[in-house]
Amino acid sequence: MSKVPHPDSDPITVKCAVITVSDTRTVETDRSGQLIQQLLGDAGHRVNAYQILPDEPDQIQGKLIQWCQRPDLDALIFNGGTGIAPRDTTYDVIASLLEKTLPGFGEVFRWLSYQEIGSRAIASRAIAGVYQSKLIFSLPGSSGAVKLAMASLILPELVHLVTQINIK
Repeated sequence: MSKVPHPDSDPITVKCAVITVSDTRTVETDRSGQLIQQLLGDAGHRVNAYQILPDEPDQIQGKLIQWCQRPDLDALIFNGGTGIAPRDTTYDVIASLLEKTLPGFGEVFRWLSYQEIGSRAIASRAIAGVYQSKLIFSLPGSSGAVKLAMASLILPELVHLVTQINIK
C-alpha cells in the first residue's frame, strides 16, 4: 500500500490540466484559466495541458475522456459552463461521467460563495469527483469564483486528494 506523505516529507507536485469552457474567450482574454494556471504554479504544481473549448457537450466529454488517459496528468480543472443558461453544459457532461463524486466540494463552494455574493450562489453547479483515477474539478468561469475555489478548497486539498486516489 502506498503511504500518505508525512507533512515533513518533500512536497508533491500535482500534474494538472486546465480547461476553460467558453464560446467567447481566447487565450488573451481567459483571465480565469490564466489565474488557475498561475495559482497552481505558485503552489508548486505543474500545468501540463491547457485548452479553451466551446460549450459543446461532445467536445467537453471528448476532451475529458482523452485527457484522463494521459499519464502526465493527475487532475483536470474545468472553469465555465456551470450555470443554468441553455449553453451551460459543463456540469451535465462531467456529472454524467464521474465515477465518484465529492459532494462536499460543491456544497462548501456554494456556502463560501454565498458569503461573498449572496443568494446568487445557488445558481452555481460547481462539482468535483474522480474519473479514470483522475481528480476532476469544475468551477464557474468568473475570476472571483476561481480565486475562491482555488484558494479555499482546491489548493489546500489537492495533494491529499490525488494521494488518496492513488493508494493501492
